[in-house]
Amino acid sequence: WSLFEFLNPGMLGSSSTASTLMKSAGKGDSAALDTLRQGLAPYMLRRTKDQVLTELPEKNEQTLHCEMEPKQRKIYNDLRDYYRLQLTNRIEEVGMQKAKMHVLEALLRLRQAACHPGLLDPKKTGHRSAKLDILLEQLQEIAAEGHKALVFSQFTSLLSIVSKQLDKQKLAYEYIDGRTSKRQEKVERFQEDPECPLFLISLKAGGHGLNLTAADYVYILDPWWNPAVEAQAVDRAHRMGQTRPVFAYRLICQDTVEEKIIELQQRKRDLADAIVSQDSRVLRGM
Repeated sequence: WSLFEFLNPGMLGSSSTASTLMKSAGKGDSAALDTLRQGLAPYMLRRTKDQVLTELPEKNEQTLHCEMEPKQRKIYNDLRDYYRLQLTNRIEEVGMQKAKMHVLEALLRLRQAACHPGLLDPKKTGHRSAKLDILLEQLQEIAAEGHKALVFSQFTSLLSIVSKQLDKQKLAYEYIDGRTSKRQEKVERFQEDPECPLFLISLKAGGHGLNLTAADYVYILDPWWNPAVEAQAVDRAHRMGQTRPVFAYRLICQDTVEEKIIELQQRKRDLADAIVSQDSRVLRGM
């Protein structure tokens, strides 16, 4: 709305009118979606990668559902029950508005518990987790077959746990997070050295701007609220210069908050497709 108000004042009505339309569209109101679409269509031009880069090989995306073993499941369920009781009492005392930070903390801890117990307790970094078991098994196969893979996580502590396991298995890898210097040297080694099959990357630090077409496998270890961020990460491999099909896998633990995040991602995709693009702030209305 602000862009169009600058370019052509009044074209989309007042800000309050546009805000009401956006909220209605987000709830699936077809009339509101049609109004937005008709208002924007004459002024918006969208070109997808499929239309422009027709020479790109196929991209295959799949969600791998992980079943937590009993110890990890107990940790997750105990944490969920604790926060459920704590938040219920907190919201009754002060209201949802003042309890938002506690809600966000609970969501963060549950997401960490779904990834690995070591993210909650450093003493448990050597423990097993459903995601780690599946990931390590697949990375061994990929390296043995001469392929290369990118592994993304928003938790650098999880990447650290993965790296220690790779060291034990004597699998070579490169690593980038927000504190990494000499990024280009690491990229060049991964791209050019056949003895370096794996690249561990922080989702927010290396999810865009890198050209990593030597990889034809991509793993997203934990879902992010905005699906566009994950799409950008996958596109580090699926971009100009890629000559092989790309296989992207998202690891999701069953019966956890991660499944709710996936549902939220899909609603956001549907809304974006319906009105071309609309990045609603997820956490604002939580």
